[in-house]
Amino acid sequence: MEHPEYSIVVPVYNSESTLEALFSRVKQVFETLGKSFEVVFVDDCSKDKSWEVLSGIKSVNPNLVVAIRLTRNYGQHNAVFCGFEYAKGDYIITLDDDLQVPPEEITKLIDKFKETDADLVYGYFGKKHHSVVRNVGSYFIKKSSRLLLQSPGEGSSFRLLSSELAKNLLKHNQHFLYIDELLLWYTGNIAFVQVEHQKRNISHSGYSTWKLMKLSINIIIHYTAVPLKIMTYGGFILSILSFFLAIRFIINKLIHDVPLGYTSLIVAILFSTSIIMLCLGVIGEYLTRIYKVQNKKPPYSIKKILR
Repeated sequence: MEHPEYSIVVPVYNSESTLEALFSRVKQVFETLGKSFEVVFVDDCSKDKSWEVLSGIKSVNPNLVVAIRLTRNYGQHNAVFCGFEYAKGDYIITLDDDLQVPPEEITKLIDKFKETDADLVYGYFGKKHHSVVRNVGSYFIKKSSRLLLQSPGEGSSFRLLSSELAKNLLKHNQHFLYIDELLLWYTGNIAFVQVEHQKRNISHSGYSTWKLMKLSINIIIHYTAVPLKIMTYGGFILSILSFFLAIRFIINKLIHDVPLGYTSLIVAILFSTSIIMLCLGVIGEYLTRIYKVQNKKPPYSIKKILR
């Protein structure tokens, strides 16, 4: 198909058991709507037989499927970014591979997009059926995004956007990508619609506690200057406190002849040293990110494409 109306970008990781059902249900949705479509699957170097399943889906539906296999695991956002580059539709929908968001909910995104004339429509969940750890991690990321990035904080990986907006994102060629922040940079015309979120019946989430923590740290360091500001303001406040504390010690020494003592000296040294080491660690993290950007590492590398 030369130019479909909709492109559905699906990042894939260890989901061999859900892919056929996902494609079948997406196909049924668009046949009911009478809209042309394609599904762009991006296999993020799965360890199971996901690629074999995708190859089979492609062979049966050659004009409806694009299957891309990455050379290694780059992460969900990088895989979606790759899908944007190969999507040919006028509108792009991103959908996870685990069927927790029913493909039938796509119609809600499309209807909301038409009602509001927004550039971007997010599906949000009234009740999420994740594990407690995953829900806490997602809540923390959304709260951080709202406070630090001034985002609406209601986004999800289930979204619909125009191809023009996706093309703007492709200008960013950096190793770590956080698509929601990039989208927020290019548009504030965002709409939301509540969609269903079902329990995970097959496989397990690719986001462990460690991966959620790592994602949060990367978002904060790559897309905000908050740690540097904390160092600046924290250092200023500690300097003032240290100044008044020093005056107190001097007054006690002059008036009451109170010895400063070995303990107070060691505590002061250890405290100041720990603050210095913390600040150097934060600076080191930023320098590491700058080094990666200067190296111009691409956000992904493709091993094979089935078009």
